[in-house]
Amino acid sequence: MGKLKTKSSAKKRFKLTATGKIKRKHAFKNHILTKKSKKRKLRLEHAGWVSSSDEKSIKKQLCLK
Repeated sequence: MGKLKTKSSAKKRFKLTATGKIKRKHAFKNHILTKKSKKRKLRLEHAGWVSSSDEKSIKKQLCLK
């Protein structure tokens, strides 16, 4: 059986930490920023963690065990 390819979309969106957690960026921070408050935009800047229910599928997309 050949090697598995990593999903390019997942490779661009997620980073794996040394402890095994998966970091992600928040949505809604690309455009139409004038109507969003400064507080809301600052909260969206910081990275978040992937929920435990989604970790299995993302690790599969990144070809991790």
